[in-house]
Amino acid sequence: MSALFQPLEIGTLRLDNRIAIAPMCQYSADEHGTPGDWHLIHLGQLALSGAGLLILEATAVSPEGRISPFDLGLWSDDNEAGLARVLRAVRAFSPIAVAVQLAHAGRKASSRAPWDGGTQIRPDEPLGWKTLAPSPVPHAADEDVPRALDAAGIAKVRDDFAAAARRAARLGLDGIELHFAHGYLLHQFLSPLANQRTDGYGGSLDNRMRLPLEVFDAVRAAFPAERPVWARISATDWVPGGWDIEGTVALSKALKSRGCAAIHVTTGGLSPAQAIRLGPGYQVPYAQRVKAEVGLPTIAVGLITEPQLAEAIVANGEADAVSLARAMLYDPRWPWHAAAELGAQVHAPKQYWRSQPRQFKDLFKDSRFGQR
Repeated sequence: MSALFQPLEIGTLRLDNRIAIAPMCQYSADEHGTPGDWHLIHLGQLALSGAGLLILEATAVSPEGRISPFDLGLWSDDNEAGLARVLRAVRAFSPIAVAVQLAHAGRKASSRAPWDGGTQIRPDEPLGWKTLAPSPVPHAADEDVPRALDAAGIAKVRDDFAAAARRAARLGLDGIELHFAHGYLLHQFLSPLANQRTDGYGGSLDNRMRLPLEVFDAVRAAFPAERPVWARISATDWVPGGWDIEGTVALSKALKSRGCAAIHVTTGGLSPAQAIRLGPGYQVPYAQRVKAEVGLPTIAVGLITEPQLAEAIVANGEADAVSLARAMLYDPRWPWHAAAELGAQVHAPKQYWRSQPRQFKDLFKDSRFGQR
């Protein structure tokens, strides 16, 4: 019996299997953060993948919190209405659980899409704006210096996350993932490479964790208690003197005490000086340590592309679930193929049942979705 295709509970949310679709920015909303037809097509195909959980891309809690001028947002009524349209289609044709990753880009905001080079758009350029950060330290030396958040700015960040959480609740989303990773604002507060503050939000580990924990508390209070909230954390900056696994374990324990339902463990993204050692499942040991020392459900990610590797990670207790990103874009039916290889079953709409190879006649479950 495949471990990868066993159910998993994240708080009170029951997943059909242990495959999650990781958040993947599309840089394809309109200039006000509202999704259109691209997101309907993109999320629609991923919803039919057979994965247990779909996490919507990093969704900005404010205009200044976007990575790019065309990032998805959840700060306005129009944003909420646009997502409601997309989610109606997903709900109608798929049983997949859907969560949203709420985020603020901080000093990595105001950037071009990857296919346009991914470089910073300076404040004096069209579509650019002044970025915000814990300290006036740019992400790269040649970038515009961000504005350090003052007390009012910090309060606004907390309030913006809480307001977005209330919108997520109205949309009926199954969970919220908070983005404490990949060099964005809350990760910037955690890392001594980006946070050079001397007030209560800088210096010691406890002080650097303060804003991420305050944001968690604000979101947890704003989102229905029966629906889970969890965090995605970069376990290391891959730079000497930066954020590390010891801090990640301490933060995860603090989050657990506040009602966090899971930890999604990734790495890097804070500094261009990072030196990452790539390889299949290269981030899994960090997830394994968090699982062992914290005791929360843990999601591993990073070059997990083969079903047998995913199966081994879960079966060996290295993580409770795996998430796939680019591999899922390349093969949106990855869970189907994994289920076939591992002798499991997966949800699929009946319209697609005739596609299953003859040797896998019991591959598909009746999901009761997509039927007339």
